[in-house]
Amino acid sequence: MEREFMEFDVVVVGAGPSGLSAACRLKQRANEAGQDLSVCVVEKGSEVGAHILSGAVFEPRALNELFPDWKALGAPLNTPVKRDDIYVLRDAKGSIKVPDLFVPKTMHNHGNYIISLGNLCRWLAQQAENLGVEIYPGFAAQEALIDENGVVRGIITGDLGVDREGHPKEGLYTPGMELRGKYTLFAEGCRGHIGKQLIARYQLDNESDVQHYGIGLKEIWEVDPAKHEQGLVVHTAGWPLDNDNQGGSFLYHLENNQVVVGLIVDLSYSNPYLSPFDEFQRYKHHPVIAQYLEGGKRISYGARALAKGGLNSLPKMVFKGGALIGCDLGTMNGAKIKGSHTAMKSGMLAAEAVADALLAGGEGGDELTAYVEGFKASWLHEELFASRNFGPAMHKYGTVAGAALNYIDQNWFGGKLPFTLHDTKPDYACLKLAADSQKIAYPKPDGKLSFDKLSSVFLSSTNHEEEQPCHLKLKDPSIPIGTNLPLYDEPAQRYCPAGVYEVITQEDGEKRFQINAQNCVHCKTCDIKDPSQNITWVAPEGAGGPTYPNM
Repeated sequence: MEREFMEFDVVVVGAGPSGLSAACRLKQRANEAGQDLSVCVVEKGSEVGAHILSGAVFEPRALNELFPDWKALGAPLNTPVKRDDIYVLRDAKGSIKVPDLFVPKTMHNHGNYIISLGNLCRWLAQQAENLGVEIYPGFAAQEALIDENGVVRGIITGDLGVDREGHPKEGLYTPGMELRGKYTLFAEGCRGHIGKQLIARYQLDNESDVQHYGIGLKEIWEVDPAKHEQGLVVHTAGWPLDNDNQGGSFLYHLENNQVVVGLIVDLSYSNPYLSPFDEFQRYKHHPVIAQYLEGGKRISYGARALAKGGLNSLPKMVFKGGALIGCDLGTMNGAKIKGSHTAMKSGMLAAEAVADALLAGGEGGDELTAYVEGFKASWLHEELFASRNFGPAMHKYGTVAGAALNYIDQNWFGGKLPFTLHDTKPDYACLKLAADSQKIAYPKPDGKLSFDKLSSVFLSSTNHEEEQPCHLKLKDPSIPIGTNLPLYDEPAQRYCPAGVYEVITQEDGEKRFQINAQNCVHCKTCDIKDPSQNITWVAPEGAGGPTYPNM
């Protein structure tokens, strides 16, 4: 049967910082030219911001360009950073505070704000709608619409009301729609599932290093007012991770006696017994962190993968009819642990190129080479170029030597050392066999500072329609999940931060693998870290997944 369709000048997939910034810039340009451009944004979350999760210390550079009057417009940047405290945690109790002199320049946050990125996106969506953008939350883009000449012509949204076997449910079935656009911008965030398909189809990554990822776990706490210091930023390196497992933690004091606390674990870790979730729970007991949280109450939890390969790992950005922007492209600056201002800028640069083409009477469907040129001439490229050695240095030389090299690169040479390091080993290939690895005994959660996965997922308000096809697909169904059991003791049961993958020992002693897809918080870690690269994460029915209040 024919699908219904709607036609727009531009279709944007994802209402995160890059997608919304692109949509706003497109309408601003059209309004300046006294012309009309129809712009539509689809968002798989039940509302804008529902799936947004970030640290977040926010650098306002791109926002200053997009809305110079953001203060008057009421943007939710309420807490300027007042101080940066950086610690190296030596073990479960000990720590060294790093003197300011030895802190890499990229870690200085003067002039930045501690924010909820979800709330900033809600505000950006409001600005976009005021400018005339149409935003459709609760609609998941399922696949790109590609014509017989290989040109991207829009997207198809997922069918609604389908049972587990893929059959229409009586009285509930609504087929997906075609949203057609002269250009389509993909802003799905890290490891976007359509972005992944486009990269493979158009071989966009055949000249770049492989992408590298981390998983970020985060909680919001309400703390004792006596322990709260609005505007304080705390970062740690070291324990509970070691020299082979990169990552670091953050603890930011927001307004209203709230702090956000989180741990980022690099997905290049080698021990299949490592559980990022349990490392995070253990880390909160360290005296440097516990001093703020003790006596407080945890009110939110979530997790999300982040793309941290930087400039060396950027795939080609454009293909006929569209472009990748934001974390779908991989524009995060790992050295700063910031990706929001870079995502916004990439969206704005793509929007400029699209606006130039359409306002000059273009019909779309071509390659947006002007976006690539604009990117190369922008401060975004300059910033990513200066940080290009950050990740490879850490992977190649370990945390200690890598950090020393980065300090020299950033503070002495301003990121202009005359060489570029490369790291070409994908994260999933870094796992050692279970037989060659040390099991890790994690302490039991105490219910005060540390918690289990299920009570955590409950706090993320994650929900999926019960009877729908499983959105965790096997590329080769003849290799069931669980085949990693003998070799790797099935790491999925540990790297998933939501208890989606379980190995259950049955009465006869046989092990059975179970997927609890309804727990999924859409972090994409399984798609990245599965050693057999057999798990493919696809968008479930629209509005499914977490409902983050202000992450």
